[in-house]
Amino acid sequence: MEKLPDIKLKRMQQYAVDVTLDPDTAFPFLILGKKNRKQVRCGDKKQDNLTNDPKRFKNSFSVLGKEGFSSGRFNYEVQVMGKTWWWLGVASESIDRKESLNLSSDGLWTVWLNGENGYGANNYYPVRLSLREKPQKVGVFVDYEKGQVSFYDVKAKSHIYSFYGCNFTEKLYPYFNPYLSCSGENSAPLVISSVNHTQ
Repeated sequence: MEKLPDIKLKRMQQYAVDVTLDPDTAFPFLILGKKNRKQVRCGDKKQDNLTNDPKRFKNSFSVLGKEGFSSGRFNYEVQVMGKTWWWLGVASESIDRKESLNLSSDGLWTVWLNGENGYGANNYYPVRLSLREKPQKVGVFVDYEKGQVSFYDVKAKSHIYSFYGCNFTEKLYPYFNPYLSCSGENSAPLVISSVNHTQ
């Protein structure tokens, strides 16, 4: 992993946005934080009284951020501490909400931790990543006009992976997948954190 100079890290973090989760997109088994919708985990049963919203994911442990972006730059950070499976990144507005998403799904730019199989990144072709440290908090930076999506380890101040030359043509939404929780394993939530520019 490439070490990020402080100036480069702060340059990305200056575009921090306030991300909250959109309950109308959440897979029915996901439990969102009630106070500020800043965290998500997978429950063991379907949530009651859900609207039958066409934006809702039907077969994937996924939820999107409330606000989409169709220009400029934006940045957000997510705590992944205590998890053994997760996906993070951005998704296009037209991402398939009805089918199961996989590592080759179109319109999805993510990095992930896949249990014992380790870390990777995907946009159609999955790429395995070899990380020296296990990230506790992951930052996501997007430059819409440049077609760039970059991921970094906040604590280690190191670059994880970047997609370059992406052809964005529609709104992009922050994407979260806390994945399945089984017998207490992977039960920790994904938590959207405030970006601290002086870390």
